[in-house]
Amino acid sequence: MLIKLLKNLKKSFFLQTPSTLFFKKNNFFKKSINYNIVNFGKLNRNKVFYVIRRSPGTGLFSNVLFVLNHLLIAKKFNFIPVVDMKNFITVYNEKKIINGTSNAWEYYFEKLSKFNLEEVYKSNKVIFCDNKYYHHFIYDIDKNKKIISLFKNEIKIKPDLIKDFKKFKKKNFKGKVLGVHFRGTSYKRSPGHPFPATKKQMLNVVKKIMNKYNYSKIFLATEEKDYLDFFKTHFSNKLIFLKNVYRSNINDAFKKYPRKNHRYKLGREIILDTLLLSSTECFIYVNSNVSSAAIALNLNKRQKRFIIENGNNSKNEFFAQFLWYLKKNFPIIFGDFKNKIKYKSSTN
Repeated sequence: MLIKLLKNLKKSFFLQTPSTLFFKKNNFFKKSINYNIVNFGKLNRNKVFYVIRRSPGTGLFSNVLFVLNHLLIAKKFNFIPVVDMKNFITVYNEKKIINGTSNAWEYYFEKLSKFNLEEVYKSNKVIFCDNKYYHHFIYDIDKNKKIISLFKNEIKIKPDLIKDFKKFKKKNFKGKVLGVHFRGTSYKRSPGHPFPATKKQMLNVVKKIMNKYNYSKIFLATEEKDYLDFFKTHFSNKLIFLKNVYRSNINDAFKKYPRKNHRYKLGREIILDTLLLSSTECFIYVNSNVSSAAIALNLNKRQKRFIIENGNNSKNEFFAQFLWYLKKNFPIIFGDFKNKIKYKSSTN
């Protein structure tokens, strides 16, 4: 009884991985997952399909990076890559069909090949990737040239998202815009991840760069409501942000369902934020999958970039829950954030 209680406590408090909206068990696929070639039928005898699946997955661009790493494998062995986020449910899957598909990958991105899942699962040679993120995988989209190339050339964002991005940019990006990605909520407690900036740090950096380069607007991407309110207080007449986006002061985006197609919209919103951040004249950020994707996209070739480096959180799940708060509030005892800000020019 005690062991079960401790496991539930760990799952609900310590782990940052969100849960799926639902989980569809499928014994057929469960038995078929391995590194051996699986024969599903007589179609495509001269082809080998490589099914990329991640269930339940985590953040959207973490899932994208997972797919990119497996794309490298598919390219190396001349496999045909297919992303299956229909039979292998992710945290973004909705119960109902979105944009004509039940495959969460295809909510946001085009298929990686011309083949659909129905044909793949009638084919002669199919390999399933493992559902693990290996230590030898690449962990940053913008740090590897092969990954950057695949990201730009193989991962095609759906036209409706591109249309909305361009519409928002045309309407709101007047003059020189400073982009700010201000992570909060779960990032403060994520084991082994970079420590996010504090309000004081972010305010000082933004004011300094705004004054130095004379930016007229700030585009803010944040999932924390408190941080949005903070920027409204200090930069109300200069602030741009996506409206009608789900924001909270706790890590509950995947625990609540406050609007129609909520899970789908969470993914859609982070893609729009990323495209817009990549388009700004200047970008202030702490390293994350979103900032890495924005930099890899490199939609503004002249973009100035400033990274706030506070070091990394403890890899211990218990200590990671408190260390950011202790360093923020008791810097003399637990060590102050060094507040190192590095300039990085656009290079890729």
